[in-house]
Amino acid sequence: MSATTATTATVAAPAEGLRGNRRFRTFWIAESISQVGDRVTELALPLIAVTVLAATPRQVSVLTALIWAPYLLGMVVGAWVDRRTHKRRLLVVADLVRAGVLLSLPVAYLLDAVTLTHLWVVALLTGAGAVLAGLAHPSFFVALVPPSAYLAATSRLSLSRAGSSVAGPAVGGALVQALTAPVAVLVDAVSFLVSALLVGRIRVTEVAPPPTRSSTLALVRDGFRLVLRHPVLRAALGCTTTVNFFTMMASALSVLYASRELRLSAGTIGFVLGIGAAGALAGAALAPRVSRAIGVGRTAIVGAALFPAPMALTALAAGPTWAKVTLLAGAGLLSGIGVMLMDVNLNALLARVTPDDARGRRAGAYAAINYGVRPVGALVGGALGTVLGLRPTLVVAGVGGMLAALWLVASPVRHVATIDDAAPDQPPAERSSARRP
Repeated sequence: MSATTATTATVAAPAEGLRGNRRFRTFWIAESISQVGDRVTELALPLIAVTVLAATPRQVSVLTALIWAPYLLGMVVGAWVDRRTHKRRLLVVADLVRAGVLLSLPVAYLLDAVTLTHLWVVALLTGAGAVLAGLAHPSFFVALVPPSAYLAATSRLSLSRAGSSVAGPAVGGALVQALTAPVAVLVDAVSFLVSALLVGRIRVTEVAPPPTRSSTLALVRDGFRLVLRHPVLRAALGCTTTVNFFTMMASALSVLYASRELRLSAGTIGFVLGIGAAGALAGAALAPRVSRAIGVGRTAIVGAALFPAPMALTALAAGPTWAKVTLLAGAGLLSGIGVMLMDVNLNALLARVTPDDARGRRAGAYAAINYGVRPVGALVGGALGTVLGLRPTLVVAGVGGMLAALWLVASPVRHVATIDDAAPDQPPAERSSARRP
């Protein structure tokens, strides 16, 4: 399918951009609230496995893998989402499902019935809800934001994610210490309920997708063709898939490493993650400015290298508690800046070059590979952590992750100075050459 043939948006985006855009503001608030809850759960789930159920490195890696496993079906879900008119309804359903699943944990804990199998089921179902929400998000996003405001809106959403990474772990660590990890998960459940209420109040006129005789399988193939043939989408996918594989090797073991090997308390781990995540907050705020200074593509390349590199440094943590905390927080600070320089710019590029009537299946095909590799990375991390040890695995993850930047260096992305250089009509390299005298 040619990018130039897709011109009908699923929902009409407002023309006023972000200033006075109440619908986007409500969506932004809903995302911000649920993101804080998510960060609490990201800390609480592995802590339940490690402290309550005495899980092994392999069992913890399975827990992480199950959260991301539903993305392997993202291409099918994405094609299905493209056929649905009511994207807002899908977002609300995804929030309610995750809220209900998470509520089962504190209930089971109060009944003294928490098991590793229950934890795995919770991880799998919350991951499934995240897939549905993530694939409905692109169409709903462009319904609320005009193309000229993609970068600014993406930056604001990334700021929320970064801010949640600062507040969430600190709040989560305190809640885990005061109330225990299973009860702390209640915060995330409530955050999803609030998000569902806010998103449900956003009024948009949703237009039925164009009629098609294509089967779901044909739409899945179309999504993969779009992602793999478009030079910008292909390079972004290669970059994010590579970085996700290696960073998940480290992420699957980070709480276990901090808790068992470094002997840090739940409160200290939450504090360290919160301080380190301040880099993501700074990165999200700086991304538009840096991209204006050196270009969207170059900023993404810098971020892709800077994001995973500091993970290798965490393997050097030793000595008194203050030294361990300082090193972990510093590494997290640099990594947070890197991930936002990469994410803000690549996400804006993806929104710009994706045809309007293919956003769901593009996101599904992209997520199936990009996020589908995360459970593989988590399982590989667990295996290497068992065989090599935690510290060598962290070094492998950091060094390997830096290779992700090469995908962007070898692609037209490096030529993209502004979002307008990546309009969906043709690849940026052709457009820049066409402008030369």
